[in-house]
Amino acid sequence: MDVLHEVAVRVATRAAEHVRLRRPQVFGGGSGVDDEAVQSKSTPTDPVTVVDTETERVLREMLAQLRPSDSILGEEEGSEDESLDGVRWVLDPIDGTVNFMYGIPAYAVSVAVQIDGVSVAGAVVDVARDLVYSAAKGRGATVRGADGTQEQLRCSDVTELSMTLLATGFGYGSGRRAVQGAIISELLPQVRDIRRIGSAALDLCMVAAGAVDAHFEHGLSPWDWAAGALIAAEAGAVVRLPAANSTSAHGSATVAMAPGISNAFLSALRSAGALDPIPG
Repeated sequence: MDVLHEVAVRVATRAAEHVRLRRPQVFGGGSGVDDEAVQSKSTPTDPVTVVDTETERVLREMLAQLRPSDSILGEEEGSEDESLDGVRWVLDPIDGTVNFMYGIPAYAVSVAVQIDGVSVAGAVVDVARDLVYSAAKGRGATVRGADGTQEQLRCSDVTELSMTLLATGFGYGSGRRAVQGAIISELLPQVRDIRRIGSAALDLCMVAAGAVDAHFEHGLSPWDWAAGALIAAEAGAVVRLPAANSTSAHGSATVAMAPGISNAFLSALRSAGALDPIPG
């Protein structure tokens, strides 16, 4: 477990360095969008940049050296092995690509390793803030700052739903967004406020750090939650995950919440229909 954790942190940190270096080279001071640097995926508003694909290649090349026998699932290049048996690395080279394009400092590299479909170690690097969140199953979660100091993570001790700061995200398709908007309109009067950061991996790490009290989102793929959800769980959060092979198209809900509000929050989600999938 220590070896897997060390590899996750090592490769995620190296990939984050690449992202940090390449953004000003590709985009300059602003979004700097051009046809060669940015393409679309599921919808015209769902972008992938040249830096996403480069960074996944950095991750894959390092893992080929360090863990040559393991399989890999990446957001941009997929997987040659669809089996959930054995050891699988799950990679998101840039989670929060729209933020990355526009220079909004909330995007991350996410690296997790799963055994038989269950995350056992992972790292999420907040690229702009140079924070390294990481965890190993059963061993707690930490964050390492730019100065090298390391702190144990613990989710908040909130006990009232009305005092809950809630993070969420929205899909790229208009149909899913319409349903998500209706759910938010029902939840908003029941909580303290809502935050939409634009990176599910960072949202989950913010639950772990107590910076928000809960996070839910529909339509995440394994690379979006594999590392962040483990970090949240190891920091004490109550976590509900999609199936290990569920993709964005299935529209399943991912939920992470402080234990003191878990029953009330799940009840509110259930009442709003937010525990049901929203297929894309």
